[in-house]
Amino acid sequence: MRLDFVSDVACPWCAVGLNALERALERIGSDLPIELHFQPFELNPDMGPEGADAAAYLKAKYGMDDARLAQARATLRERGAGVGFEFGERARVWNTFDAHRLLHEAGLQGGGEQRRLKHALLTAYHREGRNPAAPEVLREAGAAAGLEAGVIEDVLGSDRHAEAVREAEGRWQAAGIRAVPSLVIDGRHLLQGAQPPEVLEDALRRIATGA
Repeated sequence: MRLDFVSDVACPWCAVGLNALERALERIGSDLPIELHFQPFELNPDMGPEGADAAAYLKAKYGMDDARLAQARATLRERGAGVGFEFGERARVWNTFDAHRLLHEAGLQGGGEQRRLKHALLTAYHREGRNPAAPEVLREAGAAAGLEAGVIEDVLGSDRHAEAVREAEGRWQAAGIRAVPSLVIDGRHLLQGAQPPEVLEDALRRIATGA
């Protein structure tokens, strides 16, 4: 069974959704053979390298006041804790295109590097408040994921995979993906949003059996 997890490192609900999926896969165990792939989506594709103040940006983008933003963040922390993800303070919002380029490279390695890198980047940003576009953060996350230093530098020192990432983003948008996280199962079934582990487990088992 192929799972395509369409998401952005900048998306807090993607951190919740991925950890919920991991809990579901733990419950499923070896019952189903799973191939998990990560696909790019940018929430802030036009943002400059300086980023933006997170509170101001989110309030403007979603029409929130201080109270609604505080409630949204409290809900995120609660949902994250429920699937084993701890949120920290995120002072700024960043562009994530270079993170997606490195994730694309990790996906070509074929040894679980992409999955580990995704978790490392989500942790760096959403738990530690670090810039997921910063070269030092990408180097550290890439090394933790098992990527060789030379491979990481080849990506960060060039525009390697830029065309492939943009092509993939366009392909998923053309397929109707407008919000993340989105989980596409075997290219035919779509689950959107940060679903609870039990919902994901049930859906995967039903699809696997044709129920």
